[in-house]
Amino acid sequence: MGLPLSHILMVTGFALVLIGLWGMLTHRNILRIIIGFSLIDTGLHLVMVATGYVTGGTAPIVDKALPAAEATARSVDPIPSALVVTAIVIGFSVTAVMLAFAIRIHDARKTLSIDALTESQW
Repeated sequence: MGLPLSHILMVTGFALVLIGLWGMLTHRNILRIIIGFSLIDTGLHLVMVATGYVTGGTAPIVDKALPAAEATARSVDPIPSALVVTAIVIGFSVTAVMLAFAIRIHDARKTLSIDALTESQW
């Protein structure tokens, strides 16, 4: 028997966060930094979903067929999933704004290198 799915999601999420952080800190191109930010965002989403996952769990719906005590013991926590849906929308909008800024910077300066952008224009 292997690792539970929640552990696999946690490890994958933290790996994506570390890869994204490495990409943001080592690259000097704005587009690569934006990609690193998106990897961090996706990794955090996976970690948040993994916190609410229950192996063998069911949907958190209580009805006559499933008593309330049994449903709460085996149900998946819906709060992290709802938060992740909201975070995905916010992450996409932030990424879109960053890409729009990158397009404007490229139009104005004809480069996306941070080194060229931080040079003095005197």
